[in-house]
Amino acid sequence: MAVKFCPGAANISGTPTLKIKRCPICGSEVELFSTDAQVNCGVCGFTVYNDITSCIRWCAHARECVGDELYEKLMKIDHTE
Repeated sequence: MAVKFCPGAANISGTPTLKIKRCPICGSEVELFSTDAQVNCGVCGFTVYNDITSCIRWCAHARECVGDELYEKLMKIDHTE
């Protein structure tokens, strides 16, 4: 049975959304799309992580929600933190 209206899926799947975060090292703006698990700061190179993996960790329907490729990418990043 397909999950139709998961509140977390809107942040991960579909059309990517842009979020601006501040690098905790140099304070520069870092652009993260909702499909990016991590991005390196363009100024100092520090790795800034996106906060999108939270539901991927525990939801039994996560793979179905985001698809195999994005699920594997997010789980790989999540397990290396």
